[in-house]
Amino acid sequence: MTRPRRIFAFAFALLSAAALQARVVSVEITQKQIVAEGKRYGPAGEYEAIAGKLHFAVDPKDPANATIADILLAPRNAAGEVEFSSDFYFVRPRNPEKGNGAVLFEVSNRGGKGMLGFFSGAERSSNPVTAAQFGDGFLLEHGFSLLWVGWQFDMPLEPGLLRVYVPVAKNADGSAITGPVRANIIVSDTAFSRSLADREHIPYEAADPEDPRNVLTVRDTANGPARAIPRGEWSFARWEKGEAVPDRGSLYLKGGLQPNKVYDLVYVAKDPPAAGLGLAAVRDALAYFKHAGDASLGVKAGQLARAYGFGVSQSGRFLRTFLYEGFNGDEKGRCVFDGVMAHVAGGGRGGFNFRFAQPSRDGHPFMNLLYPTDIYPFSDAVQRDPETGLEEGILGRYREKEGLIPKIFYTNSSYEYWGRAASLIHTTLDGTRDLAPAANTRIYHFAGTQHGTGSWPPARSVGQELVNPNRIRPAMRALLVAMDAWVRDGAPPPESRYGHIGDKTLVRPEELHFPALPGRNLDAIRRSSTLEKAWRADYGPRFRTERIIDFEPPKLGKPFPTLVPQVDADGNELDGIRLPDIAVPLATYTGWNLFNAKSGPTDVITSMVGGFIPFPRTRAEAERNGDTRKSIDARYRSRDEYLGKVAEACDGLVKARLLLPEDVTGILEHAGEEWDWAWSTAR
Repeated sequence: MTRPRRIFAFAFALLSAAALQARVVSVEITQKQIVAEGKRYGPAGEYEAIAGKLHFAVDPKDPANATIADILLAPRNAAGEVEFSSDFYFVRPRNPEKGNGAVLFEVSNRGGKGMLGFFSGAERSSNPVTAAQFGDGFLLEHGFSLLWVGWQFDMPLEPGLLRVYVPVAKNADGSAITGPVRANIIVSDTAFSRSLADREHIPYEAADPEDPRNVLTVRDTANGPARAIPRGEWSFARWEKGEAVPDRGSLYLKGGLQPNKVYDLVYVAKDPPAAGLGLAAVRDALAYFKHAGDASLGVKAGQLARAYGFGVSQSGRFLRTFLYEGFNGDEKGRCVFDGVMAHVAGGGRGGFNFRFAQPSRDGHPFMNLLYPTDIYPFSDAVQRDPETGLEEGILGRYREKEGLIPKIFYTNSSYEYWGRAASLIHTTLDGTRDLAPAANTRIYHFAGTQHGTGSWPPARSVGQELVNPNRIRPAMRALLVAMDAWVRDGAPPPESRYGHIGDKTLVRPEELHFPALPGRNLDAIRRSSTLEKAWRADYGPRFRTERIIDFEPPKLGKPFPTLVPQVDADGNELDGIRLPDIAVPLATYTGWNLFNAKSGPTDVITSMVGGFIPFPRTRAEAERNGDTRKSIDARYRSRDEYLGKVAEACDGLVKARLLLPEDVTGILEHAGEEWDWAWSTAR
């Protein structure tokens, strides 16, 4: 039942000292609602959803805020502090005493709420309140409180997206700050115009469309030479009803943008938002919920004793940036996240804390090229780069503050080794030796998986192969339980699982032993040119000290060597967490999938999509097709034998604490569906 809409405001002057320390100065509540019509979830019982806005103020001179780009140029209030605010969404047990004492914080991916679908199979919602929107209730059954806080400023103007509201930085004399912005544009079909922003986000507009510093170039390949396009052939405009309409946030090209060409528009923009305050919003919101408490939110000080940060893809890279920039200690030096689960972030960070930041931009072999994503440093441990002399690590700022280092899980799919430089989180910078994880870190590679699990039955999208459907949700549920036990009770989690240079389960792409399959361009897979490269990129002299990009595009030095998991005779990866689909296979599962001719260059791997290549069903079919992989009938005498082997694989994963016993039944049911599909005519 929905309660009447109410707004609660708490004045800064009336807040307790603890609240002031947490830097949340007021809370505005716009919704309180019992979820799932009062359904009871395990020991925690009924849950309630609370939505609204958090208002913050930070001291720009506090060392805890020193890494925020342009913080000293942001406007200040009478107390000399910088003010900003964020949307929030909080789900908690109605009786907090019955919860498990932990808040699971999801870093919103482009303003959304994804962890209910990720862990619980829930239907997507920006305002989850129904039972279906909490899926099987896994997170609530385990007693977690759930929290989302807006940190990104430029998402599309769609209802329900969480965002941070930050001020614009100005020069000391009050004049507008200007600087270069680059829009990287690649289309798969001819188009006359495109937004200058990524994925329908809000673009930076050109300060002056006629500025001679605005330059458009085109390349034939991702790494090819750039050619300038004459100024008279393009303009800041959008194509609308057959004509070019002036628009400072769009690019129009006479004759149209051509498929599979790489366009870069570098232009001068103005008024950069203080984007790095999104990091402070996450830090200070968690500090507030953990240490201050708030009666309107139903939380007492210290009641949420443990905080876990969870993020997928962009959000996982945000967490790596959060740690790298030193934000796991608040202004009072208290630990923020006790545990961090950064999923499919690879070796990346992102454009979350720069002047003219573009947080949505990532980096792939043929998408969002040369943004500050897969850049040094990569590993938790401090390493010196002999090429540049830089000496950094993700946890380098905590060398004298070890109490602020959280427990960390880095979990990656196979795609991150091909498209996000994941090997560099556990190898030396020259790619010749293994690098052991830090004491508080575990690294898990899910063998034979893609960036996000594909649908079942498998289908084709932008690649030449079917989309990889290997599911990781059950294992991630087990790892969340393991993380909680590690932080709460000190119970060691499962040991790291990933490929190593030492035993040759991690190799250069050209050393990959992928089986020969007829009609497939496997040489393209073995060429390192198909990998997303992690470059020594020079973004200008102020990049590392002031977080200002002066060189667009960056000047490139030598790339860091990136390695990939070695495979067996079936083409399935040898090391990592081998889920039942890999341990008892019916197909080859890859983290890469070459573009099909309609979607991109056919010798380049797609962005984030892996492959699914079914085994031949019979010996005769294998011989007829010239397929070197063993047929299904040569592996398993019957459906029952196959399911028995799947059950054995599940038992091993349960014993290793990489699978929860209650999830085995669902895996066996799905395995039966996979067997039936493998022998169906619809395959």
